[in-house]
Amino acid sequence: MVLIAIGLNEVFHTVLHPTGRGRLTHVVANTTWRLSSGLGRRGRSVAGPLAMVAVVTLWAALQLVGWTLVYLPHVPSEFAYPPEIRPETHPQIVEAFYYSAVSMATLGLGDVYPINPWLRLFAPFQALMGFALLTAAVSWFIELYPGLGRRRALALRIALMERADMARYLSEMEPVLASALLDPLTADLAQSRVDLWQNAESYYFTEDDPDTSLAAKLPYGLHLARVARRSPDDTVRSSGHMLEAGIDDFARVLRNRFIRTGEGTDEILREYARQHRQPPASPGEAPESSAG
Repeated sequence: MVLIAIGLNEVFHTVLHPTGRGRLTHVVANTTWRLSSGLGRRGRSVAGPLAMVAVVTLWAALQLVGWTLVYLPHVPSEFAYPPEIRPETHPQIVEAFYYSAVSMATLGLGDVYPINPWLRLFAPFQALMGFALLTAAVSWFIELYPGLGRRRALALRIALMERADMARYLSEMEPVLASALLDPLTADLAQSRVDLWQNAESYYFTEDDPDTSLAAKLPYGLHLARVARRSPDDTVRSSGHMLEAGIDDFARVLRNRFIRTGEGTDEILREYARQHRQPPASPGEAPESSAG
Protein backbone atom coordinates (compact mmCIF):
# COMPACT_ATOMS: atom_id res chain seq x y z
CA MET A 1 0.00 0.00 0.00
CA VAL A 2 2.96 2.32 0.62
CA LEU A 3 4.10 2.03 -3.01
CA ILE A 4 0.57 2.67 -4.23
CA ALA A 5 0.35 5.81 -2.07
CA ILE A 6 3.78 7.02 -3.25
CA GLY A 7 2.74 6.57 -6.88
CA LEU A 8 -0.50 8.49 -6.40
CA ASN A 9 1.38 11.24 -4.58
CA GLU A 10 3.82 11.56 -7.50
CA VAL A 11 1.00 11.90 -10.01
CA PHE A 12 -0.80 14.45 -7.82
CA HIS A 13 2.26 16.67 -7.28
CA THR A 14 3.37 16.48 -10.91
CA VAL A 15 0.06 16.91 -12.73
CA LEU A 16 -2.37 18.57 -10.30
CA HIS A 17 -0.28 20.51 -7.78
CA PRO A 18 0.54 24.15 -8.74
CA THR A 19 4.29 23.62 -8.33
CA GLY A 20 4.24 20.62 -10.70
CA ARG A 21 7.07 18.80 -8.95
CA GLY A 22 6.94 15.25 -7.65
CA ARG A 23 10.17 14.29 -5.92
CA LEU A 24 10.70 10.90 -7.54
CA THR A 25 9.48 12.32 -10.83
CA HIS A 26 12.15 15.01 -10.67
CA VAL A 27 14.84 12.46 -9.78
CA VAL A 28 13.92 10.24 -12.74
CA ALA A 29 13.72 13.17 -15.18
CA ASN A 30 17.01 14.65 -13.95
CA THR A 31 18.75 11.26 -14.11
CA THR A 32 17.56 10.75 -17.69
CA TRP A 33 18.84 14.24 -18.50
CA ARG A 34 22.27 13.55 -17.02
CA LEU A 35 22.62 10.14 -18.67
CA SER A 36 21.86 11.73 -22.02
CA SER A 37 24.86 14.05 -21.60
CA GLY A 38 27.18 11.28 -22.71
CA LEU A 39 25.45 11.17 -26.09
CA GLY A 40 26.22 14.80 -26.88
CA ARG A 41 23.80 17.20 -28.55
CA ARG A 42 21.73 14.39 -30.08
CA GLY A 43 21.26 12.80 -26.68
CA ARG A 44 20.12 16.05 -25.13
CA SER A 45 17.66 16.63 -27.97
CA VAL A 46 15.72 13.49 -26.98
CA ALA A 47 16.23 13.84 -23.22
CA GLY A 48 12.89 15.59 -22.68
CA PRO A 49 10.69 12.99 -24.41
CA LEU A 50 12.70 10.16 -22.83
CA ALA A 51 12.28 11.75 -19.40
CA MET A 52 8.52 11.86 -19.83
CA VAL A 53 8.42 8.21 -20.89
CA ALA A 54 10.61 7.28 -17.91
CA VAL A 55 8.37 9.21 -15.51
CA VAL A 56 5.15 7.60 -16.77
CA THR A 57 6.88 4.21 -16.56
CA LEU A 58 7.77 5.00 -12.95
CA TRP A 59 4.16 5.88 -12.13
CA ALA A 60 2.90 2.64 -13.71
CA ALA A 61 5.61 0.54 -12.04
CA LEU A 62 4.79 1.86 -8.58
CA GLN A 63 1.14 0.89 -9.05
CA LEU A 64 1.92 -2.49 -10.60
CA VAL A 65 4.40 -3.51 -7.91
CA GLY A 66 2.29 -2.07 -5.09
CA TRP A 67 -0.80 -4.00 -6.13
CA THR A 68 1.29 -7.10 -6.80
CA LEU A 69 2.39 -7.05 -3.16
CA VAL A 70 -1.24 -6.64 -2.10
CA TYR A 71 -2.27 -9.76 -4.04
CA LEU A 72 0.81 -11.85 -3.23
CA PRO A 73 -0.28 -13.22 0.20
CA HIS A 74 -3.59 -14.36 -1.31
CA VAL A 75 -2.23 -16.20 -4.37
CA PRO A 76 -3.34 -18.77 -5.37
CA SER A 77 -5.66 -19.93 -2.58
CA GLU A 78 -8.00 -16.93 -2.74
CA PHE A 79 -8.22 -16.71 -6.53
CA ALA A 80 -10.28 -18.80 -8.93
CA TYR A 81 -8.63 -20.32 -12.02
CA PRO A 82 -10.04 -22.24 -14.98
CA PRO A 83 -9.30 -25.99 -15.02
CA GLU A 84 -6.61 -25.73 -17.70
CA ILE A 85 -4.50 -23.34 -15.58
CA ARG A 86 -2.47 -24.80 -12.75
CA PRO A 87 -1.19 -21.85 -10.65
CA GLU A 88 0.90 -24.09 -8.39
CA THR A 89 3.27 -24.65 -11.31
CA HIS A 90 4.21 -20.98 -11.38
CA PRO A 91 5.85 -18.77 -8.75
CA GLN A 92 3.33 -16.90 -6.65
CA ILE A 93 4.95 -13.58 -7.48
CA VAL A 94 4.37 -14.24 -11.19
CA GLU A 95 0.70 -15.00 -10.63
CA ALA A 96 0.25 -11.91 -8.46
CA PHE A 97 2.03 -9.70 -11.03
CA TYR A 98 -0.03 -11.16 -13.86
CA TYR A 99 -3.33 -10.33 -12.19
CA SER A 100 -2.00 -6.88 -11.23
CA ALA A 101 -0.95 -6.15 -14.83
CA VAL A 102 -4.26 -7.37 -16.29
CA SER A 103 -6.24 -5.28 -13.81
CA MET A 104 -4.04 -2.22 -14.33
CA ALA A 105 -4.48 -2.42 -18.09
CA THR A 106 -8.26 -2.83 -17.63
CA LEU A 107 -8.15 -5.84 -19.97
CA GLY A 108 -10.69 -7.86 -18.01
CA LEU A 109 -9.62 -11.24 -19.40
CA GLY A 110 -11.60 -13.10 -16.75
CA ASP A 111 -9.29 -16.13 -16.60
CA VAL A 112 -8.28 -15.28 -13.03
CA TYR A 113 -10.40 -13.46 -10.48
CA PRO A 114 -10.44 -13.11 -6.68
CA ILE A 115 -12.90 -15.03 -4.55
CA ASN A 116 -11.96 -13.36 -1.26
CA PRO A 117 -14.72 -10.81 -0.49
CA TRP A 118 -12.24 -8.08 0.48
CA LEU A 119 -10.18 -8.60 -2.65
CA ARG A 120 -13.32 -8.54 -4.77
CA LEU A 121 -14.15 -5.21 -3.16
CA PHE A 122 -10.76 -3.56 -3.63
CA ALA A 123 -9.47 -5.09 -6.89
CA PRO A 124 -11.69 -2.90 -9.12
CA PHE A 125 -9.97 0.17 -7.69
CA GLN A 126 -6.77 -0.85 -9.47
CA ALA A 127 -8.56 -0.79 -12.82
CA LEU A 128 -9.87 2.65 -11.91
CA MET A 129 -6.34 3.78 -11.04
CA GLY A 130 -5.05 2.40 -14.32
CA PHE A 131 -7.58 4.46 -16.25
CA ALA A 132 -6.82 7.51 -14.10
CA LEU A 133 -3.08 7.06 -14.69
CA LEU A 134 -3.58 6.97 -18.46
CA THR A 135 -5.74 10.10 -18.26
CA ALA A 136 -3.14 11.88 -16.09
CA ALA A 137 -0.31 11.02 -18.49
CA VAL A 138 -2.23 12.27 -21.54
CA SER A 139 -3.26 15.44 -19.68
CA TRP A 140 0.37 16.02 -18.68
CA PHE A 141 1.52 15.75 -22.29
CA ILE A 142 -1.23 18.08 -23.48
CA GLU A 143 -0.37 20.64 -20.80
CA LEU A 144 3.39 20.55 -21.36
CA TYR A 145 3.74 20.92 -25.13
CA PRO A 146 1.90 24.25 -25.53
CA GLY A 147 4.32 25.73 -23.00
CA LEU A 148 7.24 24.49 -25.07
CA GLY A 149 5.72 26.16 -28.12
CA ARG A 150 5.42 29.47 -26.27
CA ARG A 151 9.02 29.20 -25.09
CA ARG A 152 10.28 28.53 -28.62
CA ALA A 153 8.22 31.37 -30.05
CA LEU A 154 9.75 33.77 -27.50
CA ALA A 155 13.25 32.60 -28.42
CA LEU A 156 12.52 33.06 -32.12
CA ARG A 157 11.24 36.59 -31.52
CA ILE A 158 14.46 37.49 -29.70
CA ALA A 159 16.47 35.84 -32.48
CA LEU A 160 14.77 38.02 -35.09
CA MET A 161 15.57 41.12 -33.05
CA GLU A 162 19.18 39.98 -32.82
CA ARG A 163 19.39 39.51 -36.58
CA ALA A 164 18.06 43.02 -37.06
CA ASP A 165 20.63 44.30 -34.55
CA MET A 166 17.81 45.91 -32.61
CA ALA A 167 20.03 46.85 -29.69
CA ARG A 168 21.99 49.25 -31.92
CA TYR A 169 18.90 51.09 -33.12
CA LEU A 170 16.87 50.98 -29.92
CA SER A 171 18.05 54.37 -28.69
CA GLU A 172 17.15 55.96 -32.04
CA MET A 173 13.56 54.67 -32.09
CA GLU A 174 10.49 56.53 -31.03
CA PRO A 175 9.90 55.74 -27.33
CA VAL A 176 6.46 54.29 -28.01
CA LEU A 177 7.87 51.95 -30.67
CA ALA A 178 10.78 50.88 -28.48
CA SER A 179 8.47 50.05 -25.58
CA ALA A 180 6.12 48.23 -27.94
CA LEU A 181 9.01 45.94 -28.87
CA LEU A 182 10.17 45.26 -25.32
CA ASP A 183 6.92 44.95 -23.38
CA PRO A 184 5.65 41.85 -25.25
CA LEU A 185 8.97 40.15 -24.50
CA THR A 186 8.40 40.81 -20.80
CA ALA A 187 4.87 39.39 -20.96
CA ASP A 188 5.96 36.29 -22.90
CA LEU A 189 8.86 35.75 -20.53
CA ALA A 190 6.50 35.88 -17.55
CA GLN A 191 4.35 33.23 -19.24
CA SER A 192 7.41 31.05 -19.88
CA ARG A 193 8.40 31.42 -16.25
CA VAL A 194 4.94 30.20 -15.16
CA ASP A 195 5.13 27.32 -17.64
CA LEU A 196 8.50 26.28 -16.25
CA TRP A 197 7.28 26.53 -12.66
CA GLN A 198 4.16 24.46 -13.28
CA ASN A 199 5.81 21.94 -15.62
CA ALA A 200 9.36 21.56 -14.35
CA GLU A 201 10.08 18.68 -16.74
CA SER A 202 9.85 21.13 -19.66
CA TYR A 203 13.36 22.25 -18.66
CA TYR A 204 14.72 18.97 -20.03
CA PHE A 205 13.51 19.69 -23.56
CA THR A 206 16.25 21.17 -25.71
CA GLU A 207 16.29 22.55 -29.24
CA ASP A 208 18.80 21.82 -31.99
CA ASP A 209 18.10 25.17 -33.66
CA PRO A 210 19.64 28.00 -31.60
CA ASP A 211 17.01 30.41 -32.94
CA THR A 212 14.27 28.49 -31.10
CA SER A 213 16.31 27.91 -27.94
CA LEU A 214 15.55 30.28 -25.09
CA ALA A 215 18.79 29.16 -23.47
CA ALA A 216 20.67 30.53 -26.49
CA LYS A 217 18.70 33.75 -26.99
CA LEU A 218 17.90 34.95 -23.48
CA PRO A 219 21.32 36.65 -23.06
CA TYR A 220 20.51 38.91 -26.01
CA GLY A 221 17.18 39.71 -24.42
CA LEU A 222 19.09 40.75 -21.32
CA HIS A 223 21.37 42.91 -23.47
CA LEU A 224 18.32 44.62 -24.99
CA ALA A 225 16.96 45.31 -21.52
CA ARG A 226 20.20 46.90 -20.40
CA VAL A 227 20.41 49.10 -23.50
CA ALA A 228 16.83 50.25 -22.89
CA ARG A 229 17.60 50.88 -19.24
CA ARG A 230 20.15 53.52 -20.27
CA SER A 231 17.63 55.40 -22.43
CA PRO A 232 16.93 59.02 -21.52
CA ASP A 233 13.21 58.40 -22.04
CA ASP A 234 11.29 57.31 -18.94
CA THR A 235 8.96 55.00 -20.87
CA VAL A 236 11.76 53.08 -22.59
CA ARG A 237 13.80 52.99 -19.39
CA SER A 238 10.81 51.56 -17.51
CA SER A 239 10.32 48.89 -20.19
CA GLY A 240 14.00 47.98 -19.92
CA HIS A 241 13.79 47.68 -16.14
CA MET A 242 10.73 45.44 -16.41
CA LEU A 243 12.35 43.16 -18.98
CA GLU A 244 15.54 42.87 -16.96
CA ALA A 245 13.55 42.13 -13.80
CA GLY A 246 11.66 39.42 -15.68
CA ILE A 247 14.92 37.82 -16.85
CA ASP A 248 16.37 38.04 -13.33
CA ASP A 249 13.26 36.30 -12.00
CA PHE A 250 13.51 33.59 -14.67
CA ALA A 251 17.16 33.09 -13.74
CA ARG A 252 16.21 32.67 -10.07
CA VAL A 253 13.85 29.86 -11.00
CA LEU A 254 16.62 28.20 -13.02
CA ARG A 255 19.08 28.45 -10.15
CA ASN A 256 16.71 27.32 -7.43
CA ARG A 257 15.25 24.36 -9.28
CA PHE A 258 17.75 23.16 -11.88
CA ILE A 259 21.19 24.72 -12.12
CA ARG A 260 22.18 25.22 -8.46
CA THR A 261 25.25 27.21 -9.46
CA GLY A 262 25.96 30.83 -10.24
CA GLU A 263 25.15 33.99 -8.35
CA GLY A 264 24.48 36.62 -11.02
CA THR A 265 22.00 36.45 -13.86
CA ASP A 266 24.73 36.42 -16.51
CA GLU A 267 26.48 33.45 -14.91
CA ILE A 268 23.21 31.52 -14.57
CA LEU A 269 22.29 32.16 -18.20
CA ARG A 270 25.70 30.98 -19.36
CA GLU A 271 25.23 27.74 -17.43
CA TYR A 272 21.70 27.43 -18.82
CA ALA A 273 23.10 27.69 -22.35
CA ARG A 274 25.89 25.22 -21.58
CA GLN A 275 23.50 22.60 -20.21
CA HIS A 276 21.33 22.95 -23.30
CA ARG A 277 24.35 22.55 -25.58
CA GLN A 278 24.12 26.07 -26.91
CA PRO A 279 27.14 28.30 -27.63
CA PRO A 280 27.87 30.88 -24.92
CA ALA A 281 26.56 34.35 -25.60
CA SER A 282 28.88 37.27 -26.20
CA PRO A 283 29.44 39.31 -23.04
CA GLY A 284 26.99 42.19 -22.66
CA GLU A 285 27.98 45.80 -22.57
CA ALA A 286 26.03 46.62 -19.45
CA PRO A 287 27.05 45.68 -15.92
CA GLU A 288 25.81 42.37 -14.61
CA SER A 289 22.63 42.23 -12.57
CA SER A 290 21.97 39.87 -9.69
CA ALA A 291 19.39 37.10 -9.53
CA GLY A 292 19.82 36.70 -5.82
